Amino acid sequence: MKMLRLLAVVGAVGFLAACTTDLDRIRTTEASGGTPFTQALTNEYRDLAVFEADEMFDWRDAGYFARRGLAAAGGEVVQPEDPANRDLPAAALGEVTDIRGRLLAALDGGARDNKPELAARAQARFDCWLEQQEENFQYDHISACKDELLAALAELEAAPAPVAEPAPAPNVYLVLFDFDRSNINDAAQAVINQVVADFQSNQSSAISVTGHTDRAGSDAYNEKLSERRADAVREALIAAGIPAEAIATAWRGESENAVPTADGVREQANRRAEIIVQ
Repeated sequence: MKMLRLLAVVGAVGFLAACTTDLDRIRTTEASGGTPFTQALTNEYRDLAVFEADEMFDWRDAGYFARRGLAAAGGEVVQPEDPANRDLPAAALGEVTDIRGRLLAALDGGARDNKPELAARAQARFDCWLEQQEENFQYDHISACKDELLAALAELEAAPAPVAEPAPAPNVYLVLFDFDRSNINDAAQAVINQVVADFQSNQSSAISVTGHTDRAGSDAYNEKLSERRADAVREALIAAGIPAEAIATAWRGESENAVPTADGVREQANRRAEIIVQ
């Protein structure tokens, strides 16, 4: 009988020593490898282990959570605890099993990668719930773990907000002019015809026309010339069927060259009207 008692004491001391060793390790272990999920899970299990040891003096569960935290720190994807490992009240087993299924579906469905910190919190709160439910006397602790689990799980299961499609870029067209001219030649008319066709087929609502010149000539003269070019394009669009109220015009003279040049240089690319259809 004395020998059996001695063995029991030795076993208990050994168990406590093992738990203490794991607990000491998790207190100072920082997960640097693995994934954001396993790193977050390390922190969650550390908090549980320290709470059970320092606040509840529950060395068995402190050691258990410490070991799970150490496994996560090593990069292992630790699974939510299996309810079969706990002696749970029969009345709670069905709900626990259902919620574990939901949690696994969320984790395996991408939550570990997409929301690693939230996923780790949900898993740790699940394990906390099982541990408290097994003890089944600290009802405020049971509720706290369960409520935090369900809140995190609801976020994990929520459908992602729809991603707004970017607004299509407006169509930009260029009408080029001969030197010191503002008339619509054949090439310019072809561009205008395309503008009208696209405006109507796309059910567009607005057109802006901005006149420009090259840097040959004075600033004041080019300001007026760019205005005449914008007006010429506007009149051509109206003649082709675009409502006048849908067209806005502006002119920039030689201030916004498409191709930078020295003053006085003639450049075809700068003698233009820019048409934007929206």
